[in-house]
Amino acid sequence: MKKGIKLVLIACLCVLAFSGCKKDISTKEASATNEKGSNQKTELIISAAASLQNAMEEIKTLYEAANKKVTLNFNFGSSGALQQQIEQGAPADVFISAAEKQMATLKGEELMVDNTISILLKNKVVLIVPKDSTLGITSFDDILKAKVIALGDPASVPAGQYAEQVFKSLDLLEKVQKQATYGKDVTEVLAWVRTGNADAGVVYQTDAQSSKEVKVVAEAPEGSHDDVIYPIGVVRASKEVEAAKAFLDYLKTDEAMKIFEKYGFINGQ
Repeated sequence: MKKGIKLVLIACLCVLAFSGCKKDISTKEASATNEKGSNQKTELIISAAASLQNAMEEIKTLYEAANKKVTLNFNFGSSGALQQQIEQGAPADVFISAAEKQMATLKGEELMVDNTISILLKNKVVLIVPKDSTLGITSFDDILKAKVIALGDPASVPAGQYAEQVFKSLDLLEKVQKQATYGKDVTEVLAWVRTGNADAGVVYQTDAQSSKEVKVVAEAPEGSHDDVIYPIGVVRASKEVEAAKAFLDYLKTDEAMKIFEKYGFINGQ
């Protein structure tokens, strides 16, 4: 009888010892996993309007230097194209549009984190010509002096939508459309004017400021188009929501705003 009790006690001690070893191994494995995870970088994908490219690339350098475990990957394009990409499930953590329409659509489709949406920046619509132009274009009313007019595609490019509003207000839209060539984004419009492939074009003040090969001949008349605003927000499908919110907050700091303003943007807050 005593021998049986002794065997039971030995068996219990073995089970307890094994359990303790297993717990210790699990703890070590968890610790190793956490240590590995802490060394991994967080990658954020920022889908941003093409007109933001120069400013954002400068901001990227500063932000990554101050946040060693964060890598920023940018996807620049027309706001309409970026909107469609997000709707189709393309990876994105932050969306910055060059117009309210695209952000409002995504919000309505519940594809954005509502309480993160705000107006980040503002811009101006301007008429540009090649620096050596001799056509005598000095205002939007003179636009028909240009044989080729470069505009953003109004179906997807906010700058093109603003341009149509301006020309409609001046009762010139139908005539302009006959001489217009449409770019996939505002960067392409700028390139056509810069290289002389277009006699004039409508872009943002920030785009015109980025090139020494074009000159601004006029700002769009006041009240001729909707306000040019850049809404920003976190994409609901993001797997890095907190990191995305942190980057969004940084873009509103004085340090980031100084960079935006250097490129001609206006603080939208």
